[in-house]
Amino acid sequence: MLKKRLVACLLIRDGLIVQSIGYKKYLPIGHPKFPLEFVARWDVDEIILLDMSASSEGRILDPKLLEVLSKSCFVPLTVGGGIKSVSDVRRIIRAGADKVSINTSAIDNPKIITEIADTFGSQCAVVSMDCRLDNDGIHRVYANSGNVPTGLDASDWGRRVEDLGAGEIFLNSIDRDGSKKGYDISLIKKITESVSIPVIVCGGVGKFSHFSAGITEGGASAVAAGNIFHYIEHSTIVAKMNLLQSGIDIRVDSDATYKGRKFDESGRLMMMSGEDLSSVELGKGFRGIL
Repeated sequence: MLKKRLVACLLIRDGLIVQSIGYKKYLPIGHPKFPLEFVARWDVDEIILLDMSASSEGRILDPKLLEVLSKSCFVPLTVGGGIKSVSDVRRIIRAGADKVSINTSAIDNPKIITEIADTFGSQCAVVSMDCRLDNDGIHRVYANSGNVPTGLDASDWGRRVEDLGAGEIFLNSIDRDGSKKGYDISLIKKITESVSIPVIVCGGVGKFSHFSAGITEGGASAVAAGNIFHYIEHSTIVAKMNLLQSGIDIRVDSDATYKGRKFDESGRLMMMSGEDLSSVELGKGFRGIL
């Protein structure tokens, strides 16, 4: 059985990495180079980099910027935003991406999924689904960064993108985005039970223990988040320790493993009685301050 994955989702808006809250409010973090370097070095398995301004501005992520960013990224990198053609994908791949994420363009022109899969392989074609629970109790797909309703049933669209050749689905809950309430497990189950391709889930992580629910309850192949990784030291490693302690098979590459440590109910590392925080043993060959 394949190991589960921890994915960092980084959002670019107007040239800066931002925190997203409900797809309506965006808090600036800084230049993309530094957050990307942080998560790439601290044991995340993959990174998804989405330019939220690209589609509305009729462009893709600047290939020159991507070339700079990809040099600091030593894990698989998926890039999305404004991609409308195979030629756009080729430029993104040549600039350093491993996969591309398409959303609105897949809705407007579903055959692009097949074209990307046929040209670069299905593993390159990641379809992003931004979903919201409508008043009638049905999860539906939204386009243009969650602002335009499509009327598409989420489960039906998931099955269709798989049939068209998508190798993976990146599933986002608009309702949970930035809420810190945890994943929308109902939405996740609807999609994972409808398709056989891997599903990465995102939206709502507020504490590290939320990650395991996406896998154990929702059936996801990978769990993703953005906001929680920006302000907490060693956040990706602590997230993996919580996943391991929940019995989830996930790869740990960093020396800072926190093996045998305890965590509080929010998932933060706890000190032992009488312990000097400045000398906490973080893992083989690594000591430091949390």
